[in-house]
Amino acid sequence: KIMEQAIQQKVDSWLNGQYDEETKAEIRRLAKEDEEELINSFYKDLEFGTGGLRGVMGVGSNKMNKYTVGAATQGLANYLLQTYPNEQVKVAIAHDSRNNSPEFSQVVAGVFAANGIKVFMFKELRPTPELSFTIRHLGCHSGVVLTASHNPKEYNGYKAYWKDGGQVIAPHDKNTIAEVNKIQSVSDIKFEGNEHLIEKIGEEIDKAYLDVLKGLSVAPDAIQAQSDLKILFTPIHGTGITLVPAILEKFGFKNVSVVKEQAEPNGNFPTVVYPNPEETEAMSMGLKQAEETNADILLGTDPDADRVAVGVKDNEGNWVLLNGNQTASLLFNYILQARKEKGKQEANDFVCKTIVTTDLIEEVAAQYGVKCYETLTGFKFIAALIKELEGKENFIVGGEESYGYLIGDDVRDKDAIASVAMICEMAAYAKNSGQSLFDMLIALYEQNNFYKEHLISITKAGRSGAGEIAEMMKQLRANPPKTIDGSEVVEVRDIKSGISKNTKTGEEQNMGLPSSNVLQFLTADGAKVSARPSGTEPKIKFYFSVKLPLENKADFEKVEGELDAKIQRIITEMKLK
Repeated sequence: KIMEQAIQQKVDSWLNGQYDEETKAEIRRLAKEDEEELINSFYKDLEFGTGGLRGVMGVGSNKMNKYTVGAATQGLANYLLQTYPNEQVKVAIAHDSRNNSPEFSQVVAGVFAANGIKVFMFKELRPTPELSFTIRHLGCHSGVVLTASHNPKEYNGYKAYWKDGGQVIAPHDKNTIAEVNKIQSVSDIKFEGNEHLIEKIGEEIDKAYLDVLKGLSVAPDAIQAQSDLKILFTPIHGTGITLVPAILEKFGFKNVSVVKEQAEPNGNFPTVVYPNPEETEAMSMGLKQAEETNADILLGTDPDADRVAVGVKDNEGNWVLLNGNQTASLLFNYILQARKEKGKQEANDFVCKTIVTTDLIEEVAAQYGVKCYETLTGFKFIAALIKELEGKENFIVGGEESYGYLIGDDVRDKDAIASVAMICEMAAYAKNSGQSLFDMLIALYEQNNFYKEHLISITKAGRSGAGEIAEMMKQLRANPPKTIDGSEVVEVRDIKSGISKNTKTGEEQNMGLPSSNVLQFLTADGAKVSARPSGTEPKIKFYFSVKLPLENKADFEKVEGELDAKIQRIITEMKLK
């Protein structure tokens, strides 16, 4: 009853407060027709997390709407004004193709401007990585992009960035959250004022950004030789359409087609279930067209164009999608190899991956004598490392298993625009040497080890879900497995305490990573299992990585079968089925 009373109080405060009539009418309709939805809309406040906001759109304190977006922006504005008291604070704003993204970006611009903050606002939809670039390019203190990345169409979101162009991290994340939580009433939000502080931006930034990306090219001669490489691209109704064709043309590719049915930006994502290029379903239209037109390569970007999926032909000529680990391994290897061949490699070069991304990348980096760092999961940690090493070490390429890659340091977030261009350059380079990307991948496994990764995500819904996940982690900490698939666990990494323990000697080492609720178990035969609860959803993810030598490319399928079987045995043994 107390819960219901609290919800009713909140509903009343919206019905009697300074909210627009449309909002109030919708609340009254829900009260009459859909009480459950009304409770869902008000039973809690949509939380401003470390990355910003993400939620279903609708009225109420627990939904993405003008007022929750306004409160987040007011909190961020207050924190910026405290942090830079003697400066003209500047911010950049971009938005994707989702429903209400343009309207939300207007709200954000209005609140910043009403607080005396100078706003650079894209007049039309643009990719998330371009916002990161813009913050640095225009010397802004912060930035916001309105996007829910690859979530279903009902969602929208709000990502906050800092002056280095990376997503907000400690201490600014916690400090911003504290300011957002201080906004108790709609009357605390300044919605309107100072229109003259809002400057619209567009083509001039595109030009600067594309020029910088063009500078990333390592083997323009390969592109020249293969300028008619048959490229098929799908933006999956998102922002990729604004710049992907442009960057491919700038790189020198002359034979680029777009999947027509998915070319138009559309927040309803009418041709897919989820606009997520990690899902085969979202790429199925592209795969079909790639096969029909006998393309050389297929690329698909998510709605805000920070992640990219790649389709290639396998040895039998069947179209397959590479997973994020395979694309990352190929890209790292290509860039390091091409830099070395062109005499561009420097002694202080480094690459970077996250702790759940394939260790094949470490082997590749070692092969070229290049340092490889590991960070926590999330591109903001890669951005933070680049910032920390700025002026001392030279960042070349970074990546994570969930289809995000970054080349060069002018952008500080995963960048599908740059990645598409460099992946196509790599395909041209391969074709020029009589290989396919699939051949290159197998060669990589032969030179190093054949790594196979797998991810399972377990959802524990409802109020008890979070408790069940906490209990799973507690049990794994208290009773870590002694063996996995018959191989001794030789190292246990607990990222929460930051300690890696050698189970044979009992020796402990500090991993030098920020604390995060992640456990990793490494075995004598090179397997690795990672457990990581989601920070935002009632989910726990288990990452599996296994490896075997590949002596001969003729054994590819046999070894792949053995690796797949091993992963399935581990899943069964850990009772995760």
